[in-house]
Amino acid sequence: MESGINNTLLASIDARTTLAGSNKMEILLFSLGTSETFGINVFKIREVTKTPPITKTPNMHPGVVGIISLRGNIIPVLNLSSFLNIENGEIGETMMVTEYSRQTQGFLVESVDRIIRVDWEKVKSPESMLTGNEGLITSVTELGDGRLVSILDVEQILVQAFGESDIPDVTPVQAEGETTIFFADDSMVARKEIMQVLDKLGVKYYQANNGREAWEKLQAMAAQGMEAPLNERIRLILVDAEMPEMDGYVLTRNIKSDSRFAGIPVVMHSSLSSEANRSMGKAVGVDDYVAKFNPSILAETMRQYLER
Repeated sequence: MESGINNTLLASIDARTTLAGSNKMEILLFSLGTSETFGINVFKIREVTKTPPITKTPNMHPGVVGIISLRGNIIPVLNLSSFLNIENGEIGETMMVTEYSRQTQGFLVESVDRIIRVDWEKVKSPESMLTGNEGLITSVTELGDGRLVSILDVEQILVQAFGESDIPDVTPVQAEGETTIFFADDSMVARKEIMQVLDKLGVKYYQANNGREAWEKLQAMAAQGMEAPLNERIRLILVDAEMPEMDGYVLTRNIKSDSRFAGIPVVMHSSLSSEANRSMGKAVGVDDYVAKFNPSILAETMRQYLER
């Protein structure tokens, strides 16, 4: 199964740019040796292989089992069962090599199943459906046979493994009057990091936890009869790519097709950092694309729009 899945993953990632604006995502299903089914966005996967020999490293999180050399690069290997408190006593037989926020790491799992395509509107926040490990599950969807798929919050797992990013000192935005932006992200870790950057920039903000909530809030703001134009009340909109109920691509398309939001730049801030994902963003009208999570680059990207 692993070799078949691997060939599928590597077949033609550019073909998946057709998903842009369709509110669909592709998920690789996998097991950690229990009855629960887990999933991860296909765009995060570089390859799937049998678990190779691993060199143990000291003074690391217990879930970081060691390092391997992959085509000349040293990458860490994480045992997902450890982070999800699944005690099966064994290291997973299969390794998913993932690219996340421009970093590569291996995730050990028991086995991989298949790739499925799902509508984002059928992907719900975990608090709205029953599942365990809520802190490390970013969203949940249901298969045709009634099984629930828990989609991992990879950002939270990597923070547990390696710690949070340091937020450097940045010069506050130099602009006349009050500067306010709107951002949407379903990850608690990402929202915290974004708010820290905005606080240092001296920028006020509205926020939403998923794309549908963001669109509803933005529409409500646009409908308010205010003296100041909307593009003066909201100077920039920052969106994540992967969000339950409505992804960042559809959210961007909605914003760009509504004349009330004319003149408001949309910046996509995503852990999906490949050129294919940048192309998907460009296809729906994103003004800029920033890979997570580099606080300095995020701050300077927003600054160039906010100081205009």
